[in-house]
Amino acid sequence: MVIFIRFLPVIYLVLINIAAFIVYGVDKHRAERYLWRVPEKVLILLAVFGGSIGALLGMRTFHHKTRKWYFRFGIPGILILQILALALFFAWDLDFFTWFH
Repeated sequence: MVIFIRFLPVIYLVLINIAAFIVYGVDKHRAERYLWRVPEKVLILLAVFGGSIGALLGMRTFHHKTRKWYFRFGIPGILILQILALALFFAWDLDFFTWFH
């Protein structure tokens, strides 16, 4: 049980990225058939909540939302911010900042 809890963040990130990738593909499919679309807010929120890699891969794979500047620059920007936040978290956790005292 402890091992499962320890890997919960990793499991969450894998699942949210798979979901983001699939949702981008579904939205592209529906766009090509003039059907009901996934709101752009949902597509962006998937990236914000940890699915930025899946969103970026979905954009590239399905050639979806690549013309809109707020997707073209926003999704990679979100990914960069998430990587920086993760790096800061691990640096803080490893007492990296105490080396500079």
